[in-house]
Amino acid sequence: MSRGKSEAVRIYSGGRVWSPGRSGAGAGAGAGAAAADGWPIRALAEQGGRIVALGALAELQQQYSNAECIDLCGRLITPGFIDCHTHVVYAGDRSAEIERRLAGERYEDIARSGGGILSTVAATRTATVAELVQLALPRVAALLAEGVTTIEVKSGYGLELDTEIRMLQAARELGVQRRVNISSTYLGAHALPPDYRGNADAYVERVCKEFLPAIAAGGWARNFDAYCDAHAFSAAQVEKLFTAARALGMRVKLHADQLSNQGGAVLAARFEALSADHLEFTDEAGVAAMARSGSVAVLLPAAYYFLRQTQLPPIAALRRAGVPMAVATDCNPGTSPVVSILAAMNFAALEFGLSVEECLDGVTRQAARALGLQQECGSIAPGYWCDLAVWNVTHPAELVLSLGHHPLHARLWRGQPDRALV
Repeated sequence: MSRGKSEAVRIYSGGRVWSPGRSGAGAGAGAGAAAADGWPIRALAEQGGRIVALGALAELQQQYSNAECIDLCGRLITPGFIDCHTHVVYAGDRSAEIERRLAGERYEDIARSGGGILSTVAATRTATVAELVQLALPRVAALLAEGVTTIEVKSGYGLELDTEIRMLQAARELGVQRRVNISSTYLGAHALPPDYRGNADAYVERVCKEFLPAIAAGGWARNFDAYCDAHAFSAAQVEKLFTAARALGMRVKLHADQLSNQGGAVLAARFEALSADHLEFTDEAGVAAMARSGSVAVLLPAAYYFLRQTQLPPIAALRRAGVPMAVATDCNPGTSPVVSILAAMNFAALEFGLSVEECLDGVTRQAARALGLQQECGSIAPGYWCDLAVWNVTHPAELVLSLGHHPLHARLWRGQPDRALV
């Protein structure tokens, strides 16, 4: 979407603006009046889908005298939420696995028996692009209904080139059919395909020599992801994959240390990964490495909950070290069948001990950083996309601590509301 002087300006006024890094009372001093709860009442001007100015209504009306003015009636305004780790494109059903886990079977054992990821791979390989899109649309709709404006979509349920590309085509089509920004990630090393059983090195070699170059040449994904764990790929294998991906100009991300400590966080940091995700078994060395590299810790508390894990990520150590923490749904068919970013924040607060501010920061500014989009979205500031969520709540804590309610009044994507704002 282009910006130009001929494009109309809209001014959104009367909203209580929450933005990352602000803590309520006194926030945004000098930028407008304050509501009774201390959140600043601000106006923002939008042109061409981007925020062009932020401040007091009178100032913006003077600056943009012909602008349409829309009153948000004192509602809470946040940046549009960003779900920075999802697997929403897939086929098949794995609901029966919950019975096996409730009976005491470990996820690792289910995966080794042909369930888990490989079960979804078998179903996804038979699906067309159109079928994958239709299956994913309800999941996307649920996220949009909770103020999400950017979704990361991973492939990884093909494990061969044709299906991986179909998944990435479906991800792209989601962004065409719905008003949402899609950030695509090629998850080339999600699990070992059945036809490579016992020969993981050969599969890694093929990904490096054939699959990755094809994905990069086609522009199907900006980022590459892998799964480094005892039942997935070793640190040495992921290192080879990351080297190949970086040589092709792709940024890297990593499913790291979820079920065991394989040094994934350290490895991710060494390659300046955008993020390392899960991190339940990450040690002090991994935390220190991430602090040095600036990689984001993407916390996935719904997966922790559904897998009935007991080993928490090292939240206190991450916090002390200043590692940025994002929160995401990890929406997938087996270990996190969650299509609610609000539920993910609730789990992050109650299971992981994140504050309200950390949860909201985790689905806005830090989530954008985890995707390399921190200069485009995740904050309310001039130059950023005008992706906003307008809420019928009195305090931001309501977005974190309540489950099952529907507090979204309206969602703005590129400056355009999904519904009337009055």
